[in-house]
Amino acid sequence: MQVEEAASPMQIFENLESEVRSYCRSFPTVFTRAKGYKLWNRDGDEYIDFFAGAGALNYGHNNPRLKEKLVEYIMEDGIAHSLDMATNAKEAFLKKFDEVILKPRNLEYKVMFPGPTGTNAVESALKLARKVTGRDKVISFTNAFHGMTIGSLSITGNAFKRKGAGIPLNNSYFMPFDNYVKGEDTTRYLERFLEDNGSGVDLPAAVILETVQGEGGINAASFEWLKKVEQICRRYNILLIVDDIQAGCGRTGTFFSFEPAGIEPDIVCLSKSIGGYGLPMAITLMKPELDVWEPGEHNGTFRGNNLAFVTATEALSYWENDSFSHEIQQKGEKITRHLKQIVEEFPQIKGEVRGRGLMQGIACGVDGLADKICEAAFQRGLIMETSGPDSEVAKLLPPLVIDEDGLERGLEILRESVAATVK
Repeated sequence: MQVEEAASPMQIFENLESEVRSYCRSFPTVFTRAKGYKLWNRDGDEYIDFFAGAGALNYGHNNPRLKEKLVEYIMEDGIAHSLDMATNAKEAFLKKFDEVILKPRNLEYKVMFPGPTGTNAVESALKLARKVTGRDKVISFTNAFHGMTIGSLSITGNAFKRKGAGIPLNNSYFMPFDNYVKGEDTTRYLERFLEDNGSGVDLPAAVILETVQGEGGINAASFEWLKKVEQICRRYNILLIVDDIQAGCGRTGTFFSFEPAGIEPDIVCLSKSIGGYGLPMAITLMKPELDVWEPGEHNGTFRGNNLAFVTATEALSYWENDSFSHEIQQKGEKITRHLKQIVEEFPQIKGEVRGRGLMQGIACGVDGLADKICEAAFQRGLIMETSGPDSEVAKLLPPLVIDEDGLERGLEILRESVAATVK
């Protein structure tokens, strides 16, 4: 009797879901449950999560504090969808964000809800900068990633992502990010292009940057470089936009990734973990004098995700004092030590440690090696992804709330995976 081959657990996805799917190819199993820094699949296998929803789960999966507030709100028939109407959930978020995040940092920003995703925040920032200045060009940097809609793609460096637009991407210039040219102060290129009437670079509306380039390869700008970029923007009356979608909400150790550099952007984009629970939410912060929008000039049906407002408000409780920030920084130092030990132990990977806080990685100097390391890690129960233009960086984004045991076990699995890959 012929025995039928058991169906692959991924078959339904392979048959019905678009070829555009990506993460389920890297992690080919069906997940059913998650808690804190762990996930479990249909077979009960346990995985440590060093991916955290690409940075959308800074407070872990199903954080009990956030879940309690969310369930309570739902059971009381709280408003779920409201466009941009006034609700008690939005009011509570705005009040707490001002009291816990803005005022202690002496920051004065108006808060805009542009839509539920990071690229919505970026698109609104670009539109606002152009509206305020009357200029149409925007300067971004090599290896930048700002989103998948047309405006965001126009300031994204990755050739593969840009090609997906299918049309020319205009109104942007690219300048070298910090350390893109080894040993050079790349702000000199930016300033020279701006001051030279023969450079072909028109005075832009804005300069947009990530302090740590997540998808671009965990490239961390020095604080000195960031300060110089801000000074250039002030000198030429250019708006400075910081895309803090992945690096913000504590990922690098402070709530905003730009805080240690001592800069104050004109516009800030936040998404991913601003909602706290993995629920879609994004905000665009702008200095009050830049708030020149006409009512309804930029809107969206799902900019009033009250369920996300509820969890976002509770997540801000982690930032009521400095203890959480100190914990993140200490964990980041541990990760740095472990990654440096791995690079020293396995010189054949030609590795370089990059990043800050709980946003770090190993850039491998061997083609395809980072992908193999991440594949080996998955087989051993660790979820992590690659980044960089050639997927050359094995990237670590553990939840900020991960405990010492989970962090050490995950780092040991990473070491084991590197060892197995280079054999």
